[in-house]
Amino acid sequence: MWCIPPQQNAEFVARMEDVLEVYARPFDPKRPVVCMDEKPYQLLDEYIEPIPMSKTNHIEKYDCEYARKGSCSIFMFTEPLAGWREAQALPRRTATDWAGKMKWLIDEVYPVAEKIVLVMDNLNTHSTASFYKAFSPEEAFRLSQKLEIHYTPKHGSWLDIAEIELSALTTQCLLGVRIPSIDDLNKELLSWSSTRNLSQKSVSWQFSSSDARIKLKHLYPEIKF
Repeated sequence: MWCIPPQQNAEFVARMEDVLEVYARPFDPKRPVVCMDEKPYQLLDEYIEPIPMSKTNHIEKYDCEYARKGSCSIFMFTEPLAGWREAQALPRRTATDWAGKMKWLIDEVYPVAEKIVLVMDNLNTHSTASFYKAFSPEEAFRLSQKLEIHYTPKHGSWLDIAEIELSALTTQCLLGVRIPSIDDLNKELLSWSSTRNLSQKSVSWQFSSSDARIKLKHLYPEIKF
């Protein structure tokens, strides 16, 4: 949910300012700031093969009927200051699925980083406890020590830059198309991520704690001395 509370909310403010402080940090390859999020996706196929609208283009007219082919979850990772992102679809989004993707991030994407500064929402699977459901205690502890986790506020997904990337993905890659399998979806996701990475598309985050204290003043508890 992309929400701002209608009244004073100290918990929201505390988590918001924590995330905003992370976004204000300078680029540090030893401590990359990475945002992650997940998006459910419905796989669909055609009952009737689409008909080309003309012989001169590839626009197709889809029948209103379709076949459901199950659902999956798209995992999005992005390092805004590096202009990098990667999306991958998995059949589920359980604790072990999250743990597996985090191991990939730690050991394959950032193997020499001292710490990965991770921004995400507080979904119940988004916890170092998930490592202990997927790996040996020694491995789980090793992985957990590589992360510095910062959670967005409840219903404050707009503070997660991975949400912005998911929005771009939906608009540029998924809108108005029917994809029948996870393999086909992952081909589309890889193409989209590669193109966006090569063009060095990035998110320039400008909103700071100073801005929040003015524009979102109504969220801050009134302190009377």
